[in-house]
Amino acid sequence: MGKKYVTDMTKGNEIALLIKFTIPMLLGNLFQQFYNLADTIIVGQFGGPYGLPAIGSVGSVNFLFFSLCMGMGAGVGIMISQNFGAGKDEYVKKIVGNAITITLVAGILMSVISVVFARPILTVMDTPKECMDDALLYMRIVCGATFLVAGYNMISSILRALGDSKTPLIFLVVACVINIVLDLVTVVGLHMGVAGAALATIFSQTIAMIGSIAVGVKRNPYLQISANHRKIDTDIIDKSIRLGIPLALQNALIAFSCVALQRVVNSFGSNVMAAYTATGRIEQLVQQPFGSLGTAVSTFAGQNAGAKKLDRVKSGCKKSVLLVAIFSGLMIAVMYLFSANIIGFFTPNEEAIRIGARGLRITSCFYFFLGLIYVFRGMLNGVGDAAFALINGIIEVVGRIGFATVLMAIPGVGLWGCWYTNGLTWAITGIGCVIRFMKGKWKKKLAMQVDY
Repeated sequence: MGKKYVTDMTKGNEIALLIKFTIPMLLGNLFQQFYNLADTIIVGQFGGPYGLPAIGSVGSVNFLFFSLCMGMGAGVGIMISQNFGAGKDEYVKKIVGNAITITLVAGILMSVISVVFARPILTVMDTPKECMDDALLYMRIVCGATFLVAGYNMISSILRALGDSKTPLIFLVVACVINIVLDLVTVVGLHMGVAGAALATIFSQTIAMIGSIAVGVKRNPYLQISANHRKIDTDIIDKSIRLGIPLALQNALIAFSCVALQRVVNSFGSNVMAAYTATGRIEQLVQQPFGSLGTAVSTFAGQNAGAKKLDRVKSGCKKSVLLVAIFSGLMIAVMYLFSANIIGFFTPNEEAIRIGARGLRITSCFYFFLGLIYVFRGMLNGVGDAAFALINGIIEVVGRIGFATVLMAIPGVGLWGCWYTNGLTWAITGIGCVIRFMKGKWKKKLAMQVDY
């Protein structure tokens, strides 16, 4: 079987393979973040006084629904990477075939739920009345298209598990350009506000999904499946669920903790909401190198675990920490020198700029811990340590709710507790991931995914 469009990460220099895989992933993730940046900047400048806080209040909820589909995609990706590393080509094709059913069921379910319960969710979050209409409209459009996000996420997970991080990049670049053009047309030209931004994002995501599927099927032999491969295999579905549900719950718990913190942010009014939304978008960009490296580590770990090269798994993970340290130090310097200028791109509100600039300086001190989360979580997910995925999500919930409760009660902390809460949560979560790695329990999880 030709393997031009796959990458075998069980051989060769660990750090070179990780960097080679990470760079297209990073570029793709950065372009994906441009979706959010385009929405935020254009809506913040041209979408009216409540457009930016409305999008910000929905961001955590969007992630909550998207995360459930992302977890299932990650579960499928783990199975594919491990069985690819073990050389089980036909079984990999069966996993790909069954992923279609998993994607349709999870995506449609989340789309329906998010639309039906949009208003109750935003009400529980204490979304200010002046922002409610825009927030509700944006949420129903974007979350209602969760099935499209599920489709793109699944095809991306499959391709990346096989070592192809370039195909998703190509179509994200195209989609990013389309998204920005449509934002300008719908929000600035047609004055559609948040609805225009939401429609632009959905259309762009659809283009990325269709393009990735079309090219993947044409070029990647593992996506060239027959009716026999698409036949429902209860064993594959069962394994996907056992791996994917804990990962989905992990993401859902993290999203829930963000929703809880967003509720605290909302209580401080629209200026703090705008500042927090802007810093959140910036931090999403900062996280992209970490997230890309984490995905590379996950694929690397999965393939090498399937090939029974556990020493190689540990070596690649440890070397990734050095890359995290270098990037974290660089970002601290950038945030301390240019935070006000950066926030100014998102809003002309001087009070929001002042608050957001200080918020960035606070959270930048914790970026190293954030990087540790991505590296070690990626590694543990790659080897199928599903139990820790759920524990990891619980830690984030306890951290965000606990720190927010304590810090807000301390005189003099006030609104700054929103940013300290994120930083301290990253710290305890990152330390928890490192401890799990060092204890070595993940080695016992492999037999469930691959029959050696």
